[in-house]
Amino acid sequence: MADILLIQPPIRDYYLTKKRTIPYGLMSIAACLEQKGFTVELLDALATSKSSVIDAPPEMAFLKPFYGREDCSPVALFHHYRHFGYAFQHIGNVVRESRPFLAGIASLFTPYADMAVQTAGIVKKILPDCWIVLGGHHPTELPYAALESQAVDFIIRGEGEASMSLLAKALQGGLDPEGIPGVCFKKSDTTLKIAEPAIIKNLDSCPLPLANLMKAKYYKRGDRPGYTILASRGCPFNCSYCAMGQSPVGVYRQRSVDSIIAEMNNAVQLHNCGFFDFEDENLSHDKKWFTALLKAIIHTFENNDLELRAMNGLFPPSLDENLLKLMKKAGFKTLNLSLGTTSGSQLRRFNRPDVRKSFNSLLGPAKNLGLACVGYIIVGAPFQDPLQSVEDLLYLWRSRVLAGVSVYYPAPGSSDFELCERLNLLPENTSLFRSSALPLDHLTSRLQTVTLLRLGRIANFMKLLTDQGLSLPNAEACSQTHISPSMDRLEMGRMLLKWFLKDGNIQGVDDNGNVYTHAVAEELVERFIEGMHVGR
Repeated sequence: MADILLIQPPIRDYYLTKKRTIPYGLMSIAACLEQKGFTVELLDALATSKSSVIDAPPEMAFLKPFYGREDCSPVALFHHYRHFGYAFQHIGNVVRESRPFLAGIASLFTPYADMAVQTAGIVKKILPDCWIVLGGHHPTELPYAALESQAVDFIIRGEGEASMSLLAKALQGGLDPEGIPGVCFKKSDTTLKIAEPAIIKNLDSCPLPLANLMKAKYYKRGDRPGYTILASRGCPFNCSYCAMGQSPVGVYRQRSVDSIIAEMNNAVQLHNCGFFDFEDENLSHDKKWFTALLKAIIHTFENNDLELRAMNGLFPPSLDENLLKLMKKAGFKTLNLSLGTTSGSQLRRFNRPDVRKSFNSLLGPAKNLGLACVGYIIVGAPFQDPLQSVEDLLYLWRSRVLAGVSVYYPAPGSSDFELCERLNLLPENTSLFRSSALPLDHLTSRLQTVTLLRLGRIANFMKLLTDQGLSLPNAEACSQTHISPSMDRLEMGRMLLKWFLKDGNIQGVDDNGNVYTHAVAEELVERFIEGMHVGR
């Protein structure tokens, strides 16, 4: 039994990146609650390898032409829609055993909000007197929608570490929660109390996250567990597609280097963690601070063989060759570089600078240091020209980087979200506010968006071949309708690639070995093949 049960709900989608689902926010809130004397349990419903194939919801029926057939080729996208994580029955069993007086449920992303609400319903059904609070980006930006469920008693807008323990104390003592930072609720007269988001000014005032609550065996990367960490919060930029720069919690703040090192050391001592993903919005923004952090990591963990990553992306102008040397020595093996686009007009719409000069300047030193590079572009945004997105892909094709194709999704709280809402571009159902649902059908159609995704996979496969010392195949007309499903995946990919280079058809291979043709936007494929040959 515990005073408070914190829950990360399961997720339903076409894919899940488990190394990015460590419940870092809940672990941070748990530390604050424990510091105030509460007993806390954390139910991470995603910390299981279990997943089950389920029917996609009716609102996603339009995706069937894009994902509707199995593809076992090395450039495949998605097919099965799945329930990732424990079943709701298991969540109910944990709730019965824990019997908390307060349950905190993470509702990080709007397209998954229904899973948080369903979890709240399970808790309320089993423990009618248990107070239920939702926290995360969804209730922060859409508080009215988050309070619609009868099972939800409170939401916290902003940073839960600042408010959760205050709310728990008030509820435990039968006090009015009015005035607690970030806490919103339904009043007795049915009106809503909507508070401004809570924010922590001094990040070092918070205790270290309770890493002992993480299911380390599930979050392994290789032989050692991985760990998510935030060295800073907020972002100094104001990109149109991101809510961070326009939110009160988006104010850029840094933790002290000593605090970060202490947290990393705690994860190493507790779990022997060997992989650390810095999920900061802009990790390298302050060069002096970032340099001090890297030097401290090198000094403290020189014998621990750590691998570091910044999967949220690094801003190229904030890096230079000296920083890359330190990053390599500290444990970085891959640079996730944010490019956005090469289009000047689209960059102005994104409210982003052109970073190509600094982007290019990093590739040579990165190669000399043995650092892999991934360059990220955005496709399918409002008013984005799909042919320009092909040029972005070709730019990456000609560079020493893998292509990271990020499909735009409307993020509540961002200026682009407001633009889409104003122009009636938003999908009718919020469950479609996700990349895998190809949410917008504007200047870039959904067919064009999925074509860009497939072209990105093809470009990366070609680079995989050359990296392994294999030659690219010569173009050849498709001559087969069947391939053995047990064929070596590289050889299968080479065969499909030579057909693609000849006629522009992107082929898939089902479980029975039948070769079929994916639906694509032919004009984008033609431009890609034309431009690719120019660059070779």
